[in-house]
Amino acid sequence: MIPRLALTAGEPAGIGPDLCIKLAQYDLDCQLVVIAEPSMLMQRAEQLGLQVELEAFSAEAARKKHQAGKLVYLTAELSDAVVAGKLNSQNAAYVINTLQLALDGCLSGLFDAVVTGPVHKGIINDAGIAFTGHTEFFADGANVEKVVMMLATDELRVALVTTHLPLSKVSSAITKTNLQQTLSIINSSFQQQFGINKPKIAVCGLNPHAGENGHMGREEIDVISPVILETQKQNNNISGPWPADTVFVKEKLADFDVVLAMYHDQGLPVLKHNGFGRAVNITLGLPFIRTSVDHGTALDLAGTGNVDDGSLKTAIEMAIKMTLTKS
Repeated sequence: MIPRLALTAGEPAGIGPDLCIKLAQYDLDCQLVVIAEPSMLMQRAEQLGLQVELEAFSAEAARKKHQAGKLVYLTAELSDAVVAGKLNSQNAAYVINTLQLALDGCLSGLFDAVVTGPVHKGIINDAGIAFTGHTEFFADGANVEKVVMMLATDELRVALVTTHLPLSKVSSAITKTNLQQTLSIINSSFQQQFGINKPKIAVCGLNPHAGENGHMGREEIDVISPVILETQKQNNNISGPWPADTVFVKEKLADFDVVLAMYHDQGLPVLKHNGFGRAVNITLGLPFIRTSVDHGTALDLAGTGNVDDGSLKTAIEMAIKMTLTKS
């Protein structure tokens, strides 16, 4: 089987188009379909001084592996001209359309997975389009109540109970139901998409030193520990709550397949320190596979050629591996 992956090019003024053009220089073990405005891709290729041959995507044609020097595309039309490095709110709808085309294709079975380039949330919202992020967009579009955000390198996987929330709202969002659903999604996703039947999950506490027996907060006593004990009846490889300042010690990490952090900046700084530029953002719990780069639009680098495509290559390799494991 040759996996067919959709790749959304992301914010057109950012480095997403640059990454697509750079990616076109490699052979890949999948059929890659870039969802973007083709004239914009050619413009960026000329700006970067790289050669690429564009080919319109045909769903009826036989799948074939991606060949260096070529780029298969599915057209999404821009609303206005693109200048590398300069945001334009008129093209916000274009960005959303690329995501919608990928979503529809994944739900219909046209694509086996989607890999997303970086978008700029601010300019999308400035255009009057409510947009929290890729994770929430795909969950809403797939009519999925709950998904889990996980970032991964070769050495470390970190999943999150809460994602893009102010710190003031984190504690109230860590409920028994939310934590139970999160652990259930991680467990089933690791079984189906990673081939790990009983994933070893380390659950962080919320408070310093995991609450110090209630002296630094009761979330561990009232919510986190009871859920861990209940969940251990289905998977006794779940443990915690672990203090976040010690669970990420290298020797401890060797015992776990994934660490579950309570909030965004509890786990992701460690993950990105471990492997920024080669980490992958994975959405667990969707009815299809979604991976993404671990970085933003880097407007100052767009069109310069000075971009690292390591994270995108890793995201594609991860999507291929997950697709083949699932199949």
